[in-house]
Amino acid sequence: MNKKVVIGLIMTGMLMFAGCGQSGTDTVREASQAGNDQQTETAVDSPDTALAQSGEAIAEDAQAADTGNGEGVDVNVNGGSSDTLVVYFSRTGEQYEVGVIDKGNTAIVADMIVEQTGADVFEILPQEDYYPYTYDELTDVAKKEQNDNARPAYAGEVPDLSQYSTIFIGAPVWWGDWPMIMYTFFEENADALSGKNLIPFSTHAGSGLSGFDQKLSEACPNSTVGTGLAIAGTDAQNDPEKVRQSVGEWLSELGY
Repeated sequence: MNKKVVIGLIMTGMLMFAGCGQSGTDTVREASQAGNDQQTETAVDSPDTALAQSGEAIAEDAQAADTGNGEGVDVNVNGGSSDTLVVYFSRTGEQYEVGVIDKGNTAIVADMIVEQTGADVFEILPQEDYYPYTYDELTDVAKKEQNDNARPAYAGEVPDLSQYSTIFIGAPVWWGDWPMIMYTFFEENADALSGKNLIPFSTHAGSGLSGFDQKLSEACPNSTVGTGLAIAGTDAQNDPEKVRQSVGEWLSELGY
C-alpha cells in the first residue's frame, strides 16, 4: 500500500476517536449536571413543601377549633366554657408544721380539683396584701379581722357566675372559720350565688372542715351546699398522692 495512503488512514482514525471521546465526556458532564440540578431543586423544595403542609395543618386545626358560630372558644382562668368554677383563697410563707411554703395548701387542693373536673378557677387575692409572712403574726392578724368582723377587699373581677351551676369554694381554716375575706366574696356576690350548688373545701392543721358547710349555708341561704372536703395542710405539702386520692374519691361521690 502507498505510504501516503497509510498515513492518511491513520490520521483520519485519530480524528474520529478524539471526536467520540469529546462527545462521551460532554454526555457524562451533562448527566452529572442534570443530577446535581435535580438534587438542588429537591433540597430547596422540601422545606417549602413542609412549610406549606404545616400551614395547611395549622389552618385546618384553627378551623376545627372554631365553635361553628364564627368565634373560637376562649378559655382562661377567669372564666371559660366550663359550667364548674373553683374559687379559693390560699397563703404562702410560714405555715403550721410545714415550714415556709411557696405554694399554699389550699392552692394545691384547688389545682387538683381543676385538673380532675376541668373547672375554671378564680383565686381570691387581697387588694391590699397586709398579711404577715410569719405564722404567729398571721394568726394575730386573722384573729383581729375576725374580732372586728372585717371585710377585706379582694382584687380582680369575679367571672360571670351565671354560667356556672356548681362552684367549689375553698380556704384555710382561720380560727375555726372562713377567713374574713371569703365573707366579702359571699356577700358581694350573694345574688349571683343564689341557686348555685356550692361545695366547700378546707385545708387545716387539725380542725377538719370546721363547719365551713354550715357557715356557707348561712352566708348564702338561697344556695344548695354540698358535701365538703377537709385536707390537712401537712398532707397537702408532704403527701400529694394521698391528697389526690382523697380528692378523687370525693369528686367521684359528687358525680365527677
